[in-house]
Amino acid sequence: MTLALFLLLAGAVVLAGSRVAFYGDALAEKTGLGRTWMGLVLVAATTSLPELATGTSAALEGLGDLALGDVLGSGLFNLVLLSLLDALGGRVPLLSRVQLGHALAIGFGVILYGLVGLSLWLKGPSLGPVALFAPLALLVYLLAARLTFLYERRRPQAEVDRLERLYQEVPLARAVWGYALNGGVVVLAAVFLPLVAERLAQETGLGSTFVGTVFLAFTTSLPEVVVSLAAVRLGAWDLAVGNVLGSNLFNALILAWDDLLFPGTLLQAVGSTHLVAVFALLAMYGVVLVGLTYQALAKVAVLGWDTLALLGIYGSAVYLLYAFR
Repeated sequence: MTLALFLLLAGAVVLAGSRVAFYGDALAEKTGLGRTWMGLVLVAATTSLPELATGTSAALEGLGDLALGDVLGSGLFNLVLLSLLDALGGRVPLLSRVQLGHALAIGFGVILYGLVGLSLWLKGPSLGPVALFAPLALLVYLLAARLTFLYERRRPQAEVDRLERLYQEVPLARAVWGYALNGGVVVLAAVFLPLVAERLAQETGLGSTFVGTVFLAFTTSLPEVVVSLAAVRLGAWDLAVGNVLGSNLFNALILAWDDLLFPGTLLQAVGSTHLVAVFALLAMYGVVLVGLTYQALAKVAVLGWDTLALLGIYGSAVYLLYAFR
């Protein structure tokens, strides 16, 4: 019964989350605020609504391991999603198709999740009721958004002009109402997900860290999958990769929000097993940065060597989390 309820809520997140991403992308076009920057910030934020709602609910209920596991697990799953996109991309490796400017988001991701790992390792420092990570995360995220905006203003307009024609048939009012309605469904379903996931963890004996990092994170990351696959079908490779990397940045900001709501200091209350996910995330960021810089010309079967390595790191992390549960 618990598994069926979990799957039902997951289905609601997937269906409504995909529409949230669609209408969020349409709003980016209709408001004229710039698609490339809005894709990294607005679209990434809309696809991260499940993580935001789930993390808020988990933090308020005092389920720190689920809240942190969801953020870290979503980050891992988002990066391994690049392997799926690469497999669908034909003969040219995925990271050879996109611009080097994505290194900005990778660098800021390393900084943010490096701060998470340091806070977990030291169990502090704290700033009142929250970890020092919380205000630092906000400053780093704002700096990332600002520098990305300045960088993206120098990009060629060819892809932007083509993408701006996607939503000519969608009125602004419909985009606003569609976003609000589907966003409400996502939030409502995601509010109950951590409670059901905690019960599932107890019934199966898998533990909160494993369930939060694998099952819950997989579910809340599905909107990113929908948006990125849609972008690939359009040939918008930079939009797909930008959504993945931008979602990870926003997820780190969600962790800071969770810490504010948690009764105590979240990063001091959780288990050290989460360091496995943190180290795996940093290693995966390193692989993406090397692949983006090297720009390989051929694949190993259906995947590039870089995205194949991402799959290996993700599988190893899941195994270790299961072993240490």
